[in-house]
Amino acid sequence: MNFRFLLVATLAAFAAPAAVAQSPNHGKRHYNHQSRPYYRGPVRFTFGGGITYYNGDLTGSLAENFIGPAISAGVLYKLYPGLQVGGEFTYFQLGAKDQLPSRGLAFRGRNASLIAQARLSLLRDPADFSDGTGVPAVIKPYLRFGVGALLYSPESYQGTERPTSNTNFGSPERNDYPATALIAPVGLGLSVRASRRVSVALEGTYFFTTTDHLDDVSTRANPARNDGYGLLELKAEYALRP
Repeated sequence: MNFRFLLVATLAAFAAPAAVAQSPNHGKRHYNHQSRPYYRGPVRFTFGGGITYYNGDLTGSLAENFIGPAISAGVLYKLYPGLQVGGEFTYFQLGAKDQLPSRGLAFRGRNASLIAQARLSLLRDPADFSDGTGVPAVIKPYLRFGVGALLYSPESYQGTERPTSNTNFGSPERNDYPATALIAPVGLGLSVRASRRVSVALEGTYFFTTTDHLDDVSTRANPARNDGYGLLELKAEYALRP
């Protein structure tokens, strides 16, 4: 898949909710398969922060991970009761030391991702419908999935500690960093309604990737296995209208 096409498609996922919200049909009533009426929207902006987890050739254990920070910003739009679509940008850092002392490698990676995402509620929320029946749900668990692009730039070195300004990084296995890869996020979340416009969500997501160079270690380990990573985030969500 062409990376430029994927980038344009993902940016369109950000722009589409705002365009729909401003269209003449935004106030149009729709009906689900049970003929219950609902309105699409509103647009919701999300802002999050959290920690990262690396899973690859060097290790899959938390004990060897150098847990890093992550920040994100995104947009969501209710397309159907229980289904929201949108996009999200995330900047994050990964790192870990080798599980094999004989190899003695470690790495640090600074990365950015852009995804098109969907959020599927696991419980029905009466507030999704416009017939005025039921009380809005306060707690809503959901599934999260999508597809996107990753920009990654790792640096590997010999050592067992986090890198410092004095760390001597080795020659990279590839000469095209920062490099790109496709990613597929799959996760679970729990959203808590704080007010008519504001919600807070705790979200855990694992990202499958199409690269084995997330850690700059491939030919020195297992080139047949791609790397992955996880994010645990706390997010604030704000709706443009109640």
